[in-house]
Amino acid sequence: MKRSFLIILAALCGVLASSAKSKVDEMRDSVAASTMVYEIGHGRYTRQQVDSINRIITAYYYDQFRSFQDPEAPYFLFMSKDSQLAMGIGGVVRMRGWYDMGNVIPANGFAPYLIPMSAERVDSRRLGTTPAGTAIFFRVLGRNKVLGHYQLYIEGNFNGYENVGFRLKKAYAVVHDFTIGYAASTFGDPAAQTPVIDAQGANNKISNTSVLLRYMRSFKSGFTVAASVETPSPKIGADGTNTSSIANACPEGAAFMQYAWGPTSHVRLSGVVRSLGYRDMLAGRNHHTAGWGVLLSAVGHPADFLTLYATLNYGRGTASLGGDLLCGNYDLIDNTDEPGAMYAPASMGYQLGLQYNFRHNLFTSVSFSQSRLYADHPVGGSEYKYGLWAAMNVFWNLTPRIQTGVEFDWGLRCNFDGHARSSRRIGAMCQFAF
Repeated sequence: MKRSFLIILAALCGVLASSAKSKVDEMRDSVAASTMVYEIGHGRYTRQQVDSINRIITAYYYDQFRSFQDPEAPYFLFMSKDSQLAMGIGGVVRMRGWYDMGNVIPANGFAPYLIPMSAERVDSRRLGTTPAGTAIFFRVLGRNKVLGHYQLYIEGNFNGYENVGFRLKKAYAVVHDFTIGYAASTFGDPAAQTPVIDAQGANNKISNTSVLLRYMRSFKSGFTVAASVETPSPKIGADGTNTSSIANACPEGAAFMQYAWGPTSHVRLSGVVRSLGYRDMLAGRNHHTAGWGVLLSAVGHPADFLTLYATLNYGRGTASLGGDLLCGNYDLIDNTDEPGAMYAPASMGYQLGLQYNFRHNLFTSVSFSQSRLYADHPVGGSEYKYGLWAAMNVFWNLTPRIQTGVEFDWGLRCNFDGHARSSRRIGAMCQFAF
C-alpha cells in the first residue's frame, strides 16, 4: 500500500509539469470546430460567424465529468434568432469486437473479477462483437434574465437488454451552479482514466451514476469546488440467514476540490460518505454502518505530445461505486467471528496511464491498475482478494468524427486462498460520431 501511494504521488508530480497546448487539446478543438450551427428561420452560419459561438458553447460540452468514451460535441446545433436558446443533437455509432485467448471472460467487458477460476477450461477461445456503447443525446443551452445560463441534457445508450436495448444513461438539468437529475457522481473523475477501447476499463475505475443535487463552482484562479447529496445504491453481502439488507434511509454525501491549469489538465481530491444498513436477524435489530472513501486523481501534459493519468482510491464500504468490486456485494460483508453482525471492509485501487500522440489524431496509450479488498475477519478462500489489469492500444481518428482503434488487454484475479488465474483479450473498435 505504501509503495503504491508513493508511485501515484510521483506520477501526480510529473503531471503538474504541464505544457500550455497539448495534442489532446488540438483534437478536442478540431471536433468543436466541425460543428454546424443553424439559426432557426435564417439558414446556415458562415464558418467565421460560428467561431465566436463555439468559444461560448464549448465549455458546456466538455464538463468536469466527461470521459474518453462519452459522445463528442454534436455535429448539428440549432440556435434561436435571438441567440438565447440552442439545441444540440448528437451521438455515436460504436462497434466493438474482441477475441479472448486462454481463459474466456463470460462478459463483454474485460473485468478481472469475472475470470473463471475453475481448473477445467470449458471455453478456451471466444470471438465476440457488440454495438453496445452506441448512444444518442440531446442538449439544450439557454439564457434568460431569471435563470441566467442553464442547460438540459438527456443521453441514452443502446446497451440494455441483450446489449441492444435502449437504456437511459443520463438525464439532468444545470441552472447556474446547481445540477439536479441523473448524472455522474461527484465522487469520481472520468477524465483521469486512460483512454481504452474495452467498455470496462481500469479495474479501479470509479463510475457511479445516481440521482443527485450538486453545487459546483469554478473560480478564475483555476480552482473548482463541488458538493452533492446523492441517492445510494449499496450492495450488501448479507447471507439471508443471519443477516439481511434493509431499505436505504439516508442519502450519500460527496464532494471534491480541483485545481485545473488547462482545458484537459487538473488534479482533484474527492470524498464520499455513506450510511450502510443491515438487519441482524438473530437479534431482530437493524444497524447502520458508516462508509467513506477518498479519491486522488490527476491528468496533465508534461509535453504537448505526452499525457499522464493517475488515480488512487481508498475507503470502507465503497466497493459498489465502480471497478472490479462492483461485480460482487462488498459494501458490507458478514463478520464470521460474530454471527448476525456485518462490517464495511476496506478496499484500495490505483491506476497509472501514459498516452503518446504521434499527431493530434494518432496516439497510443498504456495503462495498469489494481483493485484490492481487505478483510478484517476470515472469509472464504474462493473470495476475490485482488485483481490486476493492463491495456495497450492505438487510436486513429480518420476525421474529427471517425475513430478506429485496436487494443490488447491482460487481467489476473487472485483469491484469498492464493489461487490465481489470468486472461487475455485482443479488441478492436470503430465509431462514428455525429
